[in-house]
Amino acid sequence: MISVLLVEDNIRLRQALRVGLDATGQVRVVGDCETGEAALAFCIETPPQAILMDVQLAGGMNGIQAAVSIRREYPRLPVVFYSIQDDDAYYRDFRRSGILSHYAYVRKSNYLLPQMIVPLLHDAAAGRSFIDPDIEARVQETRHKDEQSPLAMLEPNEQAVARLLAQGLTNEQIAARLGYSDKRTISRTNGQIYAAWGLDDSATDEKVARTRAAIMMQAGRILSWDADGVPHTLDERGNWVVWSGA
Repeated sequence: MISVLLVEDNIRLRQALRVGLDATGQVRVVGDCETGEAALAFCIETPPQAILMDVQLAGGMNGIQAAVSIRREYPRLPVVFYSIQDDDAYYRDFRRSGILSHYAYVRKSNYLLPQMIVPLLHDAAAGRSFIDPDIEARVQETRHKDEQSPLAMLEPNEQAVARLLAQGLTNEQIAARLGYSDKRTISRTNGQIYAAWGLDDSATDEKVARTRAAIMMQAGRILSWDADGVPHTLDERGNWVVWSGA
């Protein structure tokens, strides 16, 4: 019998799941809570053999962030995530979490019955992993979006400058906003941004590069201009295609 911590912020669903899981005779719910912070505290005091956790929770941490914190204390502690939410932020957190094994990630609407959850808990406890195909597709979709994001190619200070550049601020205004005493620092940072985004062609003057950088920030994707000034972007297959601005 697996000892399980149940983490769910809907009290009625939490109570129903607890009763249903206990009734299977294969799971013993040793605790339940509504926040990731409470789940972390519980695991530190009395680590369960597995966790069943909603991705959207009350409190400051979502389920994936809570699992990462818990696994710092107890590496690869099995977790079954379930969620009805279809939000890029959760898929992005999951992709970046580095969780490789001892887990399942499924849609709540597909795996709400206790008898469907129990095999997932057993598999996770045995080191196996499972992810819903549609969730996997959305995880990869967010990965593709992030790879297209210009900000992903910049360091944090460059990202801050790029955001203000896209708002139309001058170098002096950006320097003042970010607390730099020398506006030439912003000019040097701009140069790094242009180089990272392929806008540092010697035939392209600074004003054009700045304008194109602002367009890329507004578009939220990597763009490349041909000799005729036509912008192109990468499609899902990694091919450069004309960008319509949509």
